[in-house]
This record gives sequence, structure tokens and C-alpha cells, in this order.
Amino acid sequence: MSVSTSSPLNGVRVVTVDRPPVNALPVQGWYDLADAVRTAGRDPEVRCVVLAATGRGFNAGVDIKELQRDTGHEALIGANRGCAEAFAAVYTCEVPVVAAVRGFCLGGGVGLVGNADAIVASEDAVFGLPELDRGALGAATHLARLVPQHLMRTLYYTSRTVTAAELLAHGSVWRVVPPNELTDAAMELAEEIATKDGHLLRLAKAALNGIDPVDVQRSYRFEQGFTFEANLAGTAARVRDTFGKET
Repeated sequence: MSVSTSSPLNGVRVVTVDRPPVNALPVQGWYDLADAVRTAGRDPEVRCVVLAATGRGFNAGVDIKELQRDTGHEALIGANRGCAEAFAAVYTCEVPVVAAVRGFCLGGGVGLVGNADAIVASEDAVFGLPELDRGALGAATHLARLVPQHLMRTLYYTSRTVTAAELLAHGSVWRVVPPNELTDAAMELAEEIATKDGHLLRLAKAALNGIDPVDVQRSYRFEQGFTFEANLAGTAARVRDTFGKET
């Protein structure tokens, strides 16, 4: 199973992604993640959701092999819609979402944490969008919520990553801790949030989303249109097959 849920503390629901070796999700996995987050947020007993992952990294994005196996556009359309659903589920979750990030957080991983309400990261966490090396576009919307505009553009064009410590300096990460302390640190924050009144938390989440300067769902879907254009032009498949390396 790629996605599971647990309730280790009163008022806290943990949604965990577990898909070895790198937590790259297939189309159905994105929908499963969206369903788990939405179900958690709708539960009146839940006041905070923690988004976590097992293994070496938080999330490596879309399952590229699934796209490569598809001779048409069905997998691409599914991945586009699935990612949009999962990112939106995190953003519109009725209660705050805390992302607990370890290791690599790439592509779709940035989409998830960029829409979370708070991020706790381990010292080995790195964040980036290698989209231009994968024949894709997207999630600049979410990276722009983590770093300033010009840094976002530089990271996007180069496919470079930033560390958790760098994001802490930019104010987008709440805490950076040793890897073996990540779960405890994330749960500590979630537990503190969960002490608040559930009705007020839901009102606060809706209010904060309402004053966001960017409509993240519309912005991301706009980006995805260019991903599809790159596929129709044949550029995406060529780049994806060589992981951005010139042949």
C-alpha cells in the first residue's frame, strides 16, 4: 500500500506515504493521497494532519516509469490530474497540515509541502524541482511559496536543490532537526496545534487561504498546460528518456 493513516495522538491524524524505493507515486497513488488527506480533514475529531513518508526521502514526485510505459497520453493526463488533486487536498484540508520532510523532496514533493501549513524538516532534507531534466513543467507555484521569486527561478532553470537550513533562513521551514528527531518534532508541533478549538482552527484555515495573494490551484493548472504542450511537441519524451542529458 502506498498511503496509510494513523492516529497516534488525540486530534492528530498522520498520513504516511510508503512506496519504495523513492516514494515516486503512480497516478492512483496521488489520488489515494488526496483521499486520505481529505478524509482526515473532514473528521470532526481531527484538528491537525501530519504528512509524512517512510524510507530515504519524502517524495520524488511522479513515477516516471509509468509515463514511459504509456504509448499515449493517458498516464500523463492522469498524473496531471492526480497531482492537482493531491496538492489541492493539502491546501484545502479543513485543518492545518504539517509536513514532516526527510531526505529528498522533489517535484511533486515540493507541490505537497508548498501547500502545507507548516514544515518540519530533518537536517538531510533537500528541496527542488528537477522538472526540466524530466521533460515536465510545474510546481513553480509551490516552490515560490518556499523561496523568494528570483531564487525560485534560478532553482527552476538549473534543477538545483536547496537545503532545509536554507529554507529555515528564508522562514519557510519551522524547525530543522536531526533525522532521528523528525517524527517527534513534527508531532510536537501538531500536538500544539491540536490543543486549539477545532471549529476555530477550521475557520482560521479558511480565512488564511482566503487572503492568499495567489490562487495556487489555478496557478498550478496553468503550469500543467505547458507540460502537456511539451509532450505534444515530443520534447518531453526526448528529455525524459535521457533525464535532461544531451545525447
